Amino acid sequence: MGVCLTDEELAGKVVAGVDTHAETHWLCVLDENRRVAVSAEFPASPAGYAELADAIGDPGGCAAVGVEGTCSYGAGLTDALLARGFVVLEVLRPKRDRRMVGEGKDDAIDAERAARDVLSGKWTSVPKRRGGWVEGLRAALVARDRCVKSKVESLAAARSVVSTAPDEQRRRWRGMSADALMSALLGADEEGASPLERSLLSLARVWDASRREADELEGLMRGMLERNCPAILAIYCCGTVNAANLVVSAGENAERFGGDAKFAKHCGVAPIPASSGKTSGRMRLNRGGDRRANMALHEIVVCRMRHDEETQAYVARRCSGRNGLTKKEAIRCLKRYVAREVWHALAHPLDVPRAEVGGQELRESRLMAGMRQRDVATALGMSVSSVSKVERGEASTRSKSYRTYAEWFKSGMPMDVENRGRDGRTRRKKKPK
Repeated sequence: MGVCLTDEELAGKVVAGVDTHAETHWLCVLDENRRVAVSAEFPASPAGYAELADAIGDPGGCAAVGVEGTCSYGAGLTDALLARGFVVLEVLRPKRDRRMVGEGKDDAIDAERAARDVLSGKWTSVPKRRGGWVEGLRAALVARDRCVKSKVESLAAARSVVSTAPDEQRRRWRGMSADALMSALLGADEEGASPLERSLLSLARVWDASRREADELEGLMRGMLERNCPAILAIYCCGTVNAANLVVSAGENAERFGGDAKFAKHCGVAPIPASSGKTSGRMRLNRGGDRRANMALHEIVVCRMRHDEETQAYVARRCSGRNGLTKKEAIRCLKRYVAREVWHALAHPLDVPRAEVGGQELRESRLMAGMRQRDVATALGMSVSSVSKVERGEASTRSKSYRTYAEWFKSGMPMDVENRGRDGRTRRKKKPK
C-alpha cells in the first residue's frame, strides 16, 4: 500500500508535505508532535526550491518529504531536495472518493494531507530517478506513439476521402491494402492534379513521413535497450515497444520495488482475492496499476499463447476440468509469471542467458556438411526464413524453430528422418546431392 516509516525513523523528526503546481508549491511541515509548524507558499523556481528546503530545516531532522507529482510539476523540486539529502516520497493526489464528506480542498489542506500520508504509510512510493537513459527512452517512446497515431489518422482520412470520391477514382483505389494505396497516391503527378488528388497526395506524404519517423525512433529505442538492458529483450515474445513500455514504467531505479510482487502490483497483474460465502480461492482481474505496462505484459502473453507450446499446454491444463479457470483468469496467471521474468531482467539488466547451441555454430555445422538453408528447412519442416533467423541469433531459445533445429543438430543432423510437412502429411526427407 505504500512506504511505511519505522518508529525509529520518525522519532524526534519532522515530516513535510508539498502540494505542487506549475507556478507555485505549497509546503506543510509537521513538528515532532505532528502539529502544523510551517504552512507557506513558494515559487516553482530554483530560488524557490532553496527557500522551501531551508524552511524544512536540516535534512537529518526530517524523516521524509511527501511530494505530489514527482515526475510532473514536482520534478524540479524532487531533484533539488534529493541533492540536499532529503528522503523524498511520492504521494498520490487524492481523488474525490478519498476525501471525507465535508472536507475542504485548497493548497494548504492538500499539503497537510500529503504530510500525513507519509506518516500513515499509505498512498506513498519511492519516486522514479530522472536524468538517465530511461528518460531519453521515454521521450523516444512518446514521439513514436505520436508518429504512429499520425500515420493511422492519415490513412483513415485518405480512406474516408477515397470512399466518397467519384466513381472512376473510387474504382481505381478500391480494395487496396494500406501500403498499396499510399504507394499509389505517392506516385501521383502533382502537376495538373485535381484538388481531390492533391489532397490525397498530401495525406500520403504525411503517412509516409510518420512511418519513416516511427521506424527510426523504434530503431533508436532498440539500440538504447541493447546497450543498457539487453536482458529484457531476451524475454521470449518481448519486442522493442513492449520492452520500452516496461522499462519506462519501472524507471531507472527499478530496485525501488524491492521484489517481483510489488512490481506485479504496479503493473496491475497481482491476484486480488474474490471469495465470499461458499466461494473460495477465486481471484479477479486487477483494473488498477500502470495500464501501459499491463498492456505490454498482455501482448507478450497473447504472443506466447499463439507460438509457445509450453504456454499452450499450460492454458489447456488450467482451463480443463470442472473447476478450471476461464481464459481471462489463465491469462492473468500468465501475466503474473511474465511480470516475474521482467522483474528479474530489470534487476539484472546485463544478465542475458546464453543459448546452449549458438546460431553461428549451427550455421558453421551446416556449411561443413555442405547443406543449404533450404535443405535444412525441408528436413525439419520449417520455412527458410525461420532457419535463417535461428542462425542469425534472432530466434528465442524457447521458440519452436530454435528447439527443433538444436535437437536436430544434437542428433547428428540426419537427413533421412521422417517429419510432417506444412500440409500435415508425413514425408521422408531426401539427402542433399
